[in-house]
Amino acid sequence: MTPLSLYNSLTRSAELFVPADPADVRVYSCGPTVYHYAHIGNLRAYLFTDTLGRVLTWKGYGLTHIINITDVGHLTSDADAGDDKMEAAARASGRDIWAVADHYTQAFKADLKALNIRDPARFPLATDHIDAMIAFGQSIADKHCYRLPDGLYFDTSTVPDYGRLAGHRDEGPAEGRIDTVAGKRHAADFAIWRTSAPGENRQMEWDSPWGRGAPGWHLECSVMSRQYLGPHFDIHTGGIDHREIHHPNEIAQNQAIGCSADTGATLWMHNNFIVDRTGKMSKSSGEFLTLPTLIERGFHPHAYRLMCLQAHYRSELEFSWDNLAAAQTRLKRLVQTVAALRARGEGKGAASASPYAERLDAALSDDLNTPRALPVLDELLADKKVSPADRLAALADFDAVLGLGLSTLSREDLRVRPKGATIDEGGIAVRLAERREARAAKDFPRSDAIRDELAAAGVEVMDGDPLGWDWKL
Repeated sequence: MTPLSLYNSLTRSAELFVPADPADVRVYSCGPTVYHYAHIGNLRAYLFTDTLGRVLTWKGYGLTHIINITDVGHLTSDADAGDDKMEAAARASGRDIWAVADHYTQAFKADLKALNIRDPARFPLATDHIDAMIAFGQSIADKHCYRLPDGLYFDTSTVPDYGRLAGHRDEGPAEGRIDTVAGKRHAADFAIWRTSAPGENRQMEWDSPWGRGAPGWHLECSVMSRQYLGPHFDIHTGGIDHREIHHPNEIAQNQAIGCSADTGATLWMHNNFIVDRTGKMSKSSGEFLTLPTLIERGFHPHAYRLMCLQAHYRSELEFSWDNLAAAQTRLKRLVQTVAALRARGEGKGAASASPYAERLDAALSDDLNTPRALPVLDELLADKKVSPADRLAALADFDAVLGLGLSTLSREDLRVRPKGATIDEGGIAVRLAERREARAAKDFPRSDAIRDELAAAGVEVMDGDPLGWDWKL
């Protein structure tokens, strides 16, 4: 196979991937803060890491992948001031904070399943690792931290080259998302532990040497990556926004507890944003799109997966309903083509499908270049010199790394039932059969009446559709 090259945000360059142990490549991905549903921009990060994991597995590496669940300690930004997102969500809903965390954790996992994203080895919860976080803080406090009335803070001047991941030296300053906290030695210093204010009523707080309170957001990832993957592991992933503050703070903590030059991971990889026409998608705007929203509009989750695969993970990807509709049409074409190959049976071919696997490998080995891999799939399925059976066998490689499930998806699977649809598929088939009879008899008023009846039930009759798709909900 082609050697795998991956882009390292730390060096701003593509590097040949050389794992510490090919039998166990260790990958850590920053997971969600479970105070709300994941928006589709959040989910792009896990489609990216799923592609990474699938490529590693397909290339024969063993894989241990960790995605943490942040159920405590994350404020309204990367700052050390403001509301804790979990506490705020519990207050707003009037529910127990533990129930809030569990509800959104399960919703997140359901989204991953719908997108055909493979489960990691573990989904560790931050609240299950509080003792380890306190112990971590104690081990670095004397040399790297200082006390303020509202908690324990990390002194970023105590580690070498702080902020290198964010490109402070050669790409200008990071995003200005650090609020001033009275008493900080440096603006970039960050909370290891946040002590509850007198009279503050929190549902999640614990005793610590620095007072009763909760851990800072950045601490959990250093603790859990170290616990499950060791002090140094192969790859750390996250959204590009994490490259500016969260991940530099993780690196600082890793340096403080280990070798001063060790960042914790060999490669730091970041996916870019999903954007709309007004800019980056964000929950802070109060309105955002979730995967269930796309499904309610009649889009199959794999159409969104395909839309993301059509752009390189390091490129911004513009979301629009037209772009998603185009991806769904492309997915329909692929499903129809595969179904036609199955119907043709074994057949004979004069050429081998192996060059397609080689081209797929070359594309994905070039920093997971899925936009380059997808046309190879189109060419494979259309190549009449390769037998239908060989094309279907080669399709397994594409499914393994792209995760589109084309070997098992059917036309029926893509008939997503939007919210509010009031007719079942059996009823649709009956009415369409009656409409065909009416049209054959040139009873056009009856044909139109059946079409209007179906439209009122949420069914669009697709006369003349070039894909031959009779209807959609």
